[in-house]
Amino acid sequence: MRRIAMSLLFGLLAAPALAAAEPLVYEGDSGVGKGKHIVFLAGDHEYRSEEALPALARILAKRHGFKCTVLFSVDPKTGDISPGSSYMPGTAALETADLMVIFLRFQNFPPEQMQPIVDYLERGGPVVGMRTATHSFKIPGNSPFARFDTSYGGEEYKKGFGRQVLGETWAGHYGTNHKMCTRLDIVPAEKDHPVLRGVEKPWAQSGGYWTEPMSDSQVLAMAQPLSTMSPDSDPAPGKKPCPGVWVRSYAGKDGATGRVFTTTNGASEDILDDDFRRMMINGCFWTIGLEDKITSDLDIDFVGPYQPVTFRFGGHRQGVKPAELSGWDAPILPDHSPKQK
Repeated sequence: MRRIAMSLLFGLLAAPALAAAEPLVYEGDSGVGKGKHIVFLAGDHEYRSEEALPALARILAKRHGFKCTVLFSVDPKTGDISPGSSYMPGTAALETADLMVIFLRFQNFPPEQMQPIVDYLERGGPVVGMRTATHSFKIPGNSPFARFDTSYGGEEYKKGFGRQVLGETWAGHYGTNHKMCTRLDIVPAEKDHPVLRGVEKPWAQSGGYWTEPMSDSQVLAMAQPLSTMSPDSDPAPGKKPCPGVWVRSYAGKDGATGRVFTTTNGASEDILDDDFRRMMINGCFWTIGLEDKITSDLDIDFVGPYQPVTFRFGGHRQGVKPAELSGWDAPILPDHSPKQK
């Protein structure tokens, strides 16, 4: 009896955290995305993927009819959103996904959370990668998932998930955050690509990464670091442009292939720019195979309040559970600071 009582007590105490860790789902009513399922993985430490991804998910669900599941790295004890915690319940949602949007950084998930990601990639599911996704995983060499590590040295999967799927791994900063913004110059020969339909002058507040994507990558825009945080400022001295947006295909298992759209920007403040946000929505349409449905006036308006914080390590809003972002009108993200109260 004592053991049963203790088990019941533990269950009652654990229930709030477990409930808070349930996947956040936005279900669209109608639109070209009806019947398609997009799963978003938000788990970086700095660039506020926990803000950017639910905002994009709401747009794709409410404006275009997709079912969008958003997963967060959370504190396993409290269920609070905890950027970079290496604990992300709900990845089994990828079993029914038509697209994975990934914005992780140096993650080493438990096997039961990592395996659905591996299964998705092996079946060649489409992928959208944002910012730190090039270095999504930091996994010890004795792990069965070691090949996904950003610096993996094996020839069969060299440089891991970033290089083999997205087309590039972590190669270093190129432009100082909060001092140099990034202008994304469309490659003239690619101006008619569906991902760029209606996109004119995309701009990102985040600094750049140096990239040399794999040769089979189709570069859509070059990232030019600027000398100040103004989109109209001059190029930063000594900073030539490098690829900042590209598309490609990757190889899964048994001949499976999947479309990929990658950008090395994508911080939560970056999607405030209409052209950058449009490019992200277009990129989701293209990877999932709906390029014929992309129009230059596709609805990209935010759904509900969007109030991103200035990105930095440790700068996330504290004490927020995924369930607090449910519905169309909840702020992304709510502010629980004492000053707000």
